[in-house]
Amino acid sequence: MSVFPVLNFPRYLFRLRAGERPPKIWDDIRRQWLVLTPEEWVRRHLVRYLVEARGALPASVSQEYPVALGGMAQRADVAVTGRDGRVCLLVECKAPDVPLDGRVWAQAVRYNSVVGAPYLAITNGLQHRCCSLDSSTGLYAAMDGFPDLSPFFRIE
Repeated sequence: MSVFPVLNFPRYLFRLRAGERPPKIWDDIRRQWLVLTPEEWVRRHLVRYLVEARGALPASVSQEYPVALGGMAQRADVAVTGRDGRVCLLVECKAPDVPLDGRVWAQAVRYNSVVGAPYLAITNGLQHRCCSLDSSTGLYAAMDGFPDLSPFFRIE
C-alpha cells in the first residue's frame, strides 16, 4: 500500500483487499468493493471527510454524478445533495500526482455550469481548491477549506 501517499485529510481506516490484483477498497456508501486506483484513494478519503467532518449525510453523497454536458454524458466525481434535492457541493477528484491546474478547474466549472452547486471544489488529496459561487454574478470566490454542509440538512 506504500504507493498510496498519506493525504491532506484526517487519517481514516479503510477495508482493503491489498493482496488481490488489482487491490480493492470497500465503498461504505455504495456497499461494494472498488478497484483501488490513486484517484479512488483520494475519493474514499474525500467522502469520509465530507461525512465525518463537514456535515454531509452518507445518503446525500453521490459518486460519478451524471452531468449532461453539450449532449454528452459526463460524470462529476462527487456531488452532495441537500434536503431540497439540489446539489450543494460538486467535487472533481484527481490522483495525487495530477496537478490542480487550469484544466482541472475548467472541467469542474463546466460540470457546475450545468449543476449549479453553490460550492465547487477540486482535490488531488494533497491540495484542495474550494470556492463558493455567487449566483448573481457567476463568479467564484476562493475559500479556506471545504464548506460546512450541515445547514443543507437542517429541518426548519
